Amino acid sequence: MVEVIDLGEFGDGFRTDPHPVYARLRAEGPVHRVRLQEPDAHHETWLVVGHEEARAALADPRLAKDGSRIGVTFLDEELIGKYLLVADPPQHTRLRSLITRAFTMRRVEELRPRIQQITDELLDAMLPQGRADLVDSFAYPLPITVICELLGVPEMDRTEFRKISTEAVAPTSTQSEYDAFVRLAEYLTELIEDKRCAGPGDDLLSDLIRTTAQDGDRLSPQELRGMAFVLLIAGHETTVHLITNAVHALLTHPDQLAALRADITLIDGAVEEALRYEGPVENATFRFAAEPLEIAGVPIAPGEAVMIGLTAADRDPARFPAPERFDIRRDTRGHLAFGHGIHYCLGAPLARMEARTAIRSLLERAPDLALDGPPGQWLPGVLIRGVRSLPVRW
Repeated sequence: MVEVIDLGEFGDGFRTDPHPVYARLRAEGPVHRVRLQEPDAHHETWLVVGHEEARAALADPRLAKDGSRIGVTFLDEELIGKYLLVADPPQHTRLRSLITRAFTMRRVEELRPRIQQITDELLDAMLPQGRADLVDSFAYPLPITVICELLGVPEMDRTEFRKISTEAVAPTSTQSEYDAFVRLAEYLTELIEDKRCAGPGDDLLSDLIRTTAQDGDRLSPQELRGMAFVLLIAGHETTVHLITNAVHALLTHPDQLAALRADITLIDGAVEEALRYEGPVENATFRFAAEPLEIAGVPIAPGEAVMIGLTAADRDPARFPAPERFDIRRDTRGHLAFGHGIHYCLGAPLARMEARTAIRSLLERAPDLALDGPPGQWLPGVLIRGVRSLPVRW
């Protein structure tokens, strides 16, 4: 009889600080059967907490992202359409090939001056106040502005969109999650149709509408909606929490903050260590055993869900010595914050650029930056690792 560990029994403390629980699980073995709390789907799942095992599982083709391979479909796919995170080869290969034709490294690099400009404008507005919620004033508006401009999304009610987006990735209930996906599907359908009618633009979404492979293949309307969804939501939601978590880690580790202020060229290391130490994605989205397999000797039956713990893996002492220490000079190579294998995050270069620009500029212009109280509530669920607010002063 396999022991099922009920993560809900750890209470609110697990949401605030799951690391001790993951450390205890790792000490007992790299793979466990766990029960999740509502509103997370698949209430029982296998959880991989060891780094070596997680890295291998992320690249294992026997673990499907496409639920249809085991005869099921899920809410996001039904309402939004097929997208990269719920596709396997050859469909995933095709979708990724079409998007990489438009979302190139050159296009990301060309955003650098605009990212700096938006960062400066946000700091110009925030710094005279003397104190602020870093999420509302800085960490959220920067990436949402960048991704909306990149995709060609018109100015929207950012407060309302933030509620919908956060509810989709960190739902507070099953019903609110459903409502969020319905509203996102309606919005994206209208957006794509408006772009088709308006004619070609120079934004990424317009390019995706026009993009055609050599064999004449192009994205269907449903695939376009799915692509817009993953770019718009994943393109800003994770970066919000990367910036916030990194600043929080620095402010709670004054020696590391002082080292970075003394040598700002350490900014790349600081961002990578923040990704490892408190990355914005706690667990990868669900995979499903398409056939019988074993992970670290643990048998996984066909159809069973597998959740790969990115946060847990990145604090595995077998891979990162003294993993609970935040050290911006650490060799972080091999961290899994952006995943691994064919599903490695497409937007990683953009997220890194935004985080480096934001944190460097903030520290340079706010030399007395400090916490102005405890962080807000940690987001519910097991996907996103981040806080709703971060009060700071300078």
